[in-house]
Amino acid sequence: MAALIPIPTSQKTDAAAPAFSFTEATRLVTLPATRATAELAAAALAPELGRELPIAEPVGRAGDIVLELRDPHHAADAPPEAPSAPESYTLTVTGDAVRIVGADEAGLFYGVQTLVQLVAASGPEKRLEATVIDDRPRFAYRGTMLDLARHFFGVPVIERHIDHAASLKLNHLHLHLSDDQGWRIQLRSRPKLTELASGTAAQGDAGGFLSKDDYAHLVEYAAARHLTVVPEIDAPGHTHAVGLAHPELMEPVVLGDHIDEVVAAFGGGAPTAGVPYTGFAVGFSSLKTRDEATYEFLADVYGELAAMTPGPYLHVGGDEALGTDAADYAEFVNRATRLVANLGKTPIAWHEAGASADLDDDTIGQYWGLTTPGGGADERARAFVRNGSQVILSPADVAYLDMKYDDADPLGLTWADGPTSVEASYAWEPTAIVDGIDEDDILGIEAPLWTETIRTPTDLDTQVFPRLASAAEIAWSPAQGPDRTWASFRARLAGLGPLWSRQGIAFFRSPEIDWADDTRGISR
Repeated sequence: MAALIPIPTSQKTDAAAPAFSFTEATRLVTLPATRATAELAAAALAPELGRELPIAEPVGRAGDIVLELRDPHHAADAPPEAPSAPESYTLTVTGDAVRIVGADEAGLFYGVQTLVQLVAASGPEKRLEATVIDDRPRFAYRGTMLDLARHFFGVPVIERHIDHAASLKLNHLHLHLSDDQGWRIQLRSRPKLTELASGTAAQGDAGGFLSKDDYAHLVEYAAARHLTVVPEIDAPGHTHAVGLAHPELMEPVVLGDHIDEVVAAFGGGAPTAGVPYTGFAVGFSSLKTRDEATYEFLADVYGELAAMTPGPYLHVGGDEALGTDAADYAEFVNRATRLVANLGKTPIAWHEAGASADLDDDTIGQYWGLTTPGGGADERARAFVRNGSQVILSPADVAYLDMKYDDADPLGLTWADGPTSVEASYAWEPTAIVDGIDEDDILGIEAPLWTETIRTPTDLDTQVFPRLASAAEIAWSPAQGPDRTWASFRARLAGLGPLWSRQGIAFFRSPEIDWADDTRGISR
C-alpha cells in the first residue's frame, strides 16, 4: 500500500501489469469546465516532477493524465466503476495513461490529491503501478478549525493551512473569529469591534483582524479547493473583547476559584472589565441575555457575516458560558439560533446549547466532550438528534490539536485528560462516542486548534501535523478494513513525511513514527 492518507475506500493494484511512466510529453488533459482543477493539479505535481505539466484539451494520447467528470446526462449508461456518490472519484493507472473521473468537481479534486501522494511515493523513477482506486467519503463534513482570537494569523498562514487541509480531503474550515482575547473580523455595521477590540492577543502578543476583503479572499481561496468557510462568533460567553467596544452589552465579570487557578498556572492576571484580556481563563464574561440591545447587536453581526459567507453554516458558539445564568443561557441560544436560521443559514452551536428545549430545530450540535462523556455532555449532544438534526464530533481528548503530544511538549495544554499522542488521535471510532448517536446522526468530524500557546506559523504546523491526518482518515475512510489500522496508518504516515517536508510543513517528528531520514519535521 502506497503512503495514501486518507486510505481509499477500495484499491486494486496489479504489479504484473505495465506501469505508467511520466515523460517529457506527459500532459494534463481536461475540458474547459475543469481547467481550474487541472491548474491546481499542475502546481501540486510540479515539485514532485521537477516541472509543471502543460494543460491540454481532449483528445488525450498515450502518456497523458486525463481529468474528467462523470457525465450526469448518461448516468444510466455509465460503467459500473463510474463514481456516483458526492465527492467520489475513480483513479485508474495503466501503462498508457492516468485517468481520474470525479462524480463532481470536488471528487475530481480529491482524485488529484491522491495522485499527488502516489507520485510522491513513486521514487526517483516516478513510475506508477497499475491500479484502480474507487474512493468516496464516509462523512459529509470533514473539518479543521483555526482559533484566530487567542492568537491572530493572517491571510498567508491561513492560505497554507487551507492547502494542507485540502490535500487530506478536508472540506470545511471553521474560523473562530471572536473570544475574550480579541475580535478578528471587520464589520461595517459595528466598526468599534475592530477599532477597539482587535489589538491584543493571548500572552500579551499583538492582535490583528481580517478585513472584509481578506475574508472574501479566503472564502474564494477555500472554495477553489473545495473547503467551505464556517465563521464562528462565540457567545454569550467568551465575549470580553466585545465589552471593549460595547461595554453596555456586558454583564459584570464573574470571578472565582477557576480563574484564580488558571492565573496561578499560566499568568495573565485576572480579567477586568474594559481592559484587554491576555490570559487563558474562561467562563468569566457574558453578554446581557435579557437586553434587547444584545439581539440588535447580534442581528447586525450575524446579518453582515451571513452576507459575506456563501456557505450554509454560521456558528453561534455557546460553550463555557459559566458566567451566564442557566435560564438566561437558554433564552440566548434559542434566540441566537433563530436569528441565524432566519438569515437562511444553518446554525451550529457547541453541545452545551442542547440543554435548551427550544433551539431552532435545524441547529447542528458540535460535541467537544471527552471520548468517555461526562457532566451530561452526551445528553446535550443527543438533544440535537432528537430535534431532527445532526452532530459534528470533536472529542477534545483525541481531536483537539492544541493538546500536548506528551508531557515534555513545550506547546499546548493538557486539560483534556492529559496529552494526546498520535496513536490516540487515530484510535477512536465516531459511532462509539455518544450512546444513541449513530452513523446517520453524525454530520462529520472536526479537529480544532485553539491557540492560547500557538504563537507562530511553525507552532501551528507542529501542533496540527501529523494529528490532522488522523482526523482526516477517520472522517473520510471506511470504519473498518485491512489497512484501516494504527499499524498501517503509522507506516503510511512515515511514507508521507518526505512529501510534507518538500511542502514546507513543520510537522512534529513524533517518536511514535519511524520517519524516513530525509524528512525535516520538528524534533523535540
